[in-house]
Amino acid sequence: MKNYSETLTFTLPLGSTAHAIAKQFWTQQSDAQKAKQVYLNALAVYAVNFYLNCMGIKTNWEASDRGNSIRQILADVADLEIPHLGLLECRPVLPKMQVINIPPEAWSDRIGYVLVQLDESLQMATLLGFSETAGAGELGVEQLRSLEDLLAHLTGKTSQSKIHLSQWLENIFEIGWQSIETILGLEQQNLAFTLRSNFSIKRAKLMDLGLQLGHRSLALLVAITPETEEKVGILVQLHPMAGETYLPPNLKLSMLSESGEILQEVESRSVDNYIQLKRFRGLPGENFGIQLTFGEVNLIENFVI
Repeated sequence: MKNYSETLTFTLPLGSTAHAIAKQFWTQQSDAQKAKQVYLNALAVYAVNFYLNCMGIKTNWEASDRGNSIRQILADVADLEIPHLGLLECRPVLPKMQVINIPPEAWSDRIGYVLVQLDESLQMATLLGFSETAGAGELGVEQLRSLEDLLAHLTGKTSQSKIHLSQWLENIFEIGWQSIETILGLEQQNLAFTLRSNFSIKRAKLMDLGLQLGHRSLALLVAITPETEEKVGILVQLHPMAGETYLPPNLKLSMLSESGEILQEVESRSVDNYIQLKRFRGLPGENFGIQLTFGEVNLIENFVI
């Protein structure tokens, strides 16, 4: 079984809000070619900003060069400010492009470069990966590091660290674990944990199973609550993202022991709008894993109570 954690991408739709923002800066350009580039740059920055916000990383979009129309007239820049770190360059990639030229004005004062592929209709954006440097002024798609490496680069944390559920009880959450409302939106959040309203802490994380699902993302939901004798009650669900009604069939959600043994497992059907594991309990210090499996793709999140 292959593990695609190092090559996963992230895809999101570019709706009316994204295009309204891009058009705002496009109309400020007098040169047609420059206006087109500014439009694409704005869409790329929008996509990266959306992804980082979902991952719990704060940005300062208004302070970035995207919001500085005067400099955009003079330079080809598409940067996003990460507070206390610096500028992250977000470069658009058109279909079939494998090598992207980085303009000289973006060679310095950057903490990294993210390549964002836009489809022909400019309705979908896919974050392909990142690089810490601009190389010799061009980046090849095959040279990019993973989005997990990007998060580790921005947070100074390794992507394989365990999720500490005891800290959740103190309202301390790891990068990527957001409120259900943030991940699923207002319409779908009411469907989550509807039968388990007695859980005090509920968080969700975006999971991307890559090409096997056409880069469709899923939402992994985890709820915990303190119980008697120092035990913690835990419930795990898997939901489709906003806009999707059902999960793809044959998607497995499993609970693993510390040694990797499958303790319980559930598999989705074509009519399931979510699946969940049976509620379980554990003591502080106990370890377990939650695994998502679809075809040859296997993703694992490791937890410690």
